[in-house]
Amino acid sequence: MFQDISVEDMLALRKKGELELIDVRSSGEYETFTIPGSINIPFFTNEERAEIGTIYKMISKQAAMERGLEIISAKLPAFIKQFAAIPGRKAVYCWRGGMRSKTTATLLSLMNIHVYRLQGGIRAYRKWVSDTLDQFALNPICVVVSGYTGSGKTSVLQKLAMRGHPVLDLEAYAGHRGSIFGQIGLRPHNQKTFESLLLGALIEVQHKPYVLLEAESKRIGRCVMPDFLAEGKARGRQIVLEMPLSLRARHIIEDYKPHAHKQEVMDAFAFIKRRLHTPVAAEIEQHLLLGRYAEAVHLLLEHYYDPRYEHSSRQYDEAPEPVIYHASSVEEAADQIESYLQQQFPI
Repeated sequence: MFQDISVEDMLALRKKGELELIDVRSSGEYETFTIPGSINIPFFTNEERAEIGTIYKMISKQAAMERGLEIISAKLPAFIKQFAAIPGRKAVYCWRGGMRSKTTATLLSLMNIHVYRLQGGIRAYRKWVSDTLDQFALNPICVVVSGYTGSGKTSVLQKLAMRGHPVLDLEAYAGHRGSIFGQIGLRPHNQKTFESLLLGALIEVQHKPYVLLEAESKRIGRCVMPDFLAEGKARGRQIVLEMPLSLRARHIIEDYKPHAHKQEVMDAFAFIKRRLHTPVAAEIEQHLLLGRYAEAVHLLLEHYYDPRYEHSSRQYDEAPEPVIYHASSVEEAADQIESYLQQQFPI
């Protein structure tokens, strides 16, 4: 028979790379929220799950169970084969550790494929994430990298992470770049996914002397960072990157790839059009419609993003005095910040 495993024991095995997690909920449930790194082998498709739910409500629990058995029986060989192809120790879960994961684990054990079942399912995992974040005390000093839009802050942090420096990539956890255009070409995450990814990263950096992060607002797309992180960011060490406007515009075009997302660009521009002087808005819109993105980005930086950045910077006079670096490339900015870190946090 199968064995239940707690969230804490599951996480300990995952940290050692000794456990593969398999989410047996439908693809729709999986896409909405899953435990990071899980594989999806759905017990029912979205349509099958909806059908069984309707039978449960309209007829009876017994009728729903019978229909479920009928559906899974027809695809059982292929279902079992997917699990057999995954090497090593495995754990399965559904919403509450109920029928789907229990049936999966039981069927697999009959085929001599031994798996754990996550006790309480993803619901228990979600409670663990929420409870842990509620009690979290951030130990490392936040080193906050800010600068005008397009300064390559995310690229700089990614480069520093590749060099072994502890980094919290808040935009990656949110699936959003944190601006009106921030969702273009991305799939924004919900709060549950954001908090799961964030907590995993926080645990990794918790015993480091510092952690690097970008000067995001508290809300990033659809996600909101926890208070303790916003407070740590506000009292952290501040670094400001300054780069030429032409380079910043190039970074934006390389990152957002507007030629591949024309309608998304126009939809996003509609949100800020009314905040610009009418002649400037009309000129930007014309450039966008004609695919002249370099011209449009230059005007957006000059008339919208740069003034907003200057305004927001003046609101935080009580913040620590920033260190300002002028750079002509992402590589140069990363080198400057790395030198600063070596001076401030000697090994």
